[in-house]
Amino acid sequence: MTATGAARDTIALSTRRRWAILAVCASALFLVGLDTTIVSIGLPQIGLGLGLGVDRLAWVIDAYTVPFASLLITAGALADRFGRRRVFQIGLVVFAVASLAGAAAPSLGWLIAARALQGVGASMLTPVALAIVVGVMTDPRERAQAIGIWASVFGVSLAAGPLTGGALIAAFDWRAVFWINVPVVLVALILVAVLVPESRAAHARRLDIRGQVLLVLLIGGMVAVLIEAPHVGWTSPVVILGIGAVLLTALGFFWAESRSRQPLIDPHLFQHPGFAGAVAGAVALFVGFSVTLLLTTVLLQGGEGWTPLAAGAATLPMAIGAIVGAPLSGYLVGRAGPRIPLLVAGALLTLGGALLTTLAAGMNLTALLVAFLLIGLGVGLGNPPITNTAVNSLPLDRAGVAGGVTSTARQVGTALGIALAGTIAASESFVSGWIIITACGAVLLGVAALAPARPEHR
Repeated sequence: MTATGAARDTIALSTRRRWAILAVCASALFLVGLDTTIVSIGLPQIGLGLGLGVDRLAWVIDAYTVPFASLLITAGALADRFGRRRVFQIGLVVFAVASLAGAAAPSLGWLIAARALQGVGASMLTPVALAIVVGVMTDPRERAQAIGIWASVFGVSLAAGPLTGGALIAAFDWRAVFWINVPVVLVALILVAVLVPESRAAHARRLDIRGQVLLVLLIGGMVAVLIEAPHVGWTSPVVILGIGAVLLTALGFFWAESRSRQPLIDPHLFQHPGFAGAVAGAVALFVGFSVTLLLTTVLLQGGEGWTPLAAGAATLPMAIGAIVGAPLSGYLVGRAGPRIPLLVAGALLTLGGALLTTLAAGMNLTALLVAFLLIGLGVGLGNPPITNTAVNSLPLDRAGVAGGVTSTARQVGTALGIALAGTIAASESFVSGWIIITACGAVLLGVAALAPARPEHR
């Protein structure tokens, strides 16, 4: 980056104001992560309220995660071009309007549309807020601390969703998980206007519209096949055509991105084994997390008759594990490199999935809580080394691209995990879900073999 570019990307502010900006941006990130999981605990109540089965409600979650995953990179490029504060403010407004629409939803179609709009707003918050934070944190050590806090906030928000959702539903009803966002967004809008300076990139990326459209179709197509196939049959002509369309879209995306001058996702990056492994690890980690969350929600509230608050409280060990695991992983990555925390994360996820398989013989609360703790620790420990491996597998000037692709991979994993869990819930074959979680842990163990054995300092 040139000196002029650096000047435009970083802004000199007082220490107090810099950390206040981090707090504001982190609060928006917390909302984004919270809304990824808070709805899961309320699916049975949403189903009752709208007269639908839980297995038909996977779209309520994936309508949020599909646009969120698909638009992350483009939203960052738009912010670099038109102004990060401006795009961040637009994202907050879109998120609040969509939350109000979700709270007022009279039907499943309305709710799905509101959730999709909410996902669009979320895609404008996560990468843009991080760019704002990086831009104002000019000291490298301070910036590293801020990014560490940032990663921890997102992990905590994902883990806190079920308990928060259960408490809101117990105090009010399922619509509270949507309208609770509005006052938080209003406060954030005021603080952004007062505290956050405008910034742009010195050299904004070109928008890859063709690649963006194909990515939305690809992720949406995969999710649609997984959600709808159990209802129409895996051998039905519609599903077979859908699978064919997904494969053709994947080939078209690869072809288009290979020939683009500034691709949305450069396929050549996956020639780096460490980067490819990190992306696979991000998908696997969040598939395992999502399957755990949704299937245990269905099992506890549907099969065991637990209340939403009780089911949310049961996930507390998972939240504690994620909260403890994230900073511990950051320390281990800095001291020993990413391989050790990845190995431990893979082993914990594998053990957690294996422990859940014992529930096939009947509910065992101790086994459930220990499995939640193990999986939460695995998610907390696994996230930082995945990002570290992805970034350090590429040249330094591609660090932003590596972060964007791994963020997208996490959301793709969440979307696919929810879709898989909906399919399993429809068949009530919970054991297959626990096996998927165990397999995701095994994938992480494989990714660890590709990760550096020692810390890298560049």
